[in-house]
Amino acid sequence: MDYKKSKAPVNTVTRNIMDLCDETGNIYESVAIISKRANQISVQIKEDLSKKLAEFASYNDSLEEVFENREQIEISRYYEKLPKPSLLATQEFVEDKVYWRDPSHDQAMMQEDHL
Repeated sequence: MDYKKSKAPVNTVTRNIMDLCDETGNIYESVAIISKRANQISVQIKEDLSKKLAEFASYNDSLEEVFENREQIEISRYYEKLPKPSLLATQEFVEDKVYWRDPSHDQAMMQEDHL
């Protein structure tokens, strides 16, 4: 996923609570969904960054020599400028790009079918 192409704002944006709970009917459920998606995005970003920075890792035992790698600094700056995972997740939720389901609701529907 290219996070730079996301329409998510870089800074915090005030949102209407009622807009967030339209789909679920419950603001707490919406926040829980956004939170879980933000955790997924955070893990994915961290893995991407770790893979890119691992290419520049030096396995030298000498602590005296510290090399500044320009490419490594640019990669770090790129990831610092990305929107926070919570903002990315909120934007995805608002744009209906997040798949979620309620297992308790699914069970209730199955029990009604058997009656």
